[in-house]
Amino acid sequence: MSNYRQIAYEGLWKNNSSLVQILGLCPLLAVSNTMVNALGLGLATMLTLVTTNLAISLIRHLVRPEIRIPVFVLIIASVVTTIELAMNAWFHELYNLLGIFIPLIVTNCIIMGRAEAFASKHPVSEAVADGFFMGLGSTIVLLLLGTLREAIGFGTLMQHAELLFGDMGRAMTVTLVDNYKGYLLAILPPGAFIGLGLLIAVKNIIDKRLAEKPARVMVAGPSKAVS
Repeated sequence: MSNYRQIAYEGLWKNNSSLVQILGLCPLLAVSNTMVNALGLGLATMLTLVTTNLAISLIRHLVRPEIRIPVFVLIIASVVTTIELAMNAWFHELYNLLGIFIPLIVTNCIIMGRAEAFASKHPVSEAVADGFFMGLGSTIVLLLLGTLREAIGFGTLMQHAELLFGDMGRAMTVTLVDNYKGYLLAILPPGAFIGLGLLIAVKNIIDKRLAEKPARVMVAGPSKAVS
């Protein structure tokens, strides 16, 4: 169980693909202008990670090292194509909004990186857990960035939620400010870079404070004993 806890910690925080490894920036910055767009791409990426990690872990003893990369690419491309066709069929309008960034999941460094670094070296259950938590960590960052940019840029939350949740999504849209004229910078690429920078800064501050706590305890301990 501790091993899976470590996998979760790595994927969600310590080795988060978006905040620490800084991978997959192109889709991260391009589609995070609204929460729905960010959530849609995040879920597609997470499903790709889980499925490809599962498949690669299953065949890891059957593939010769010399051809492993082409085989991994073929598996990833097949999975992404299936997800793309499914989104086109069931979430067509959202698929049109995300555009080229769905098929570009094939080239996302996160997918290939986890396939090579983890799935090809670990059993199925651990590989699936790694794909899930790495994908979840990336999705959370996408959603946080989408929330920040949509709130500042449009004054709303969950705008066009019906694209992902159907008719019940129409009631999920929240208007934060009535008659809000918007803030263009937030929904443009510079706003995405600024937002991501703020998220990384917050994580670094939290990590620094967590690292300082043991040091404070060690300093306070001896002095208390002497007194």
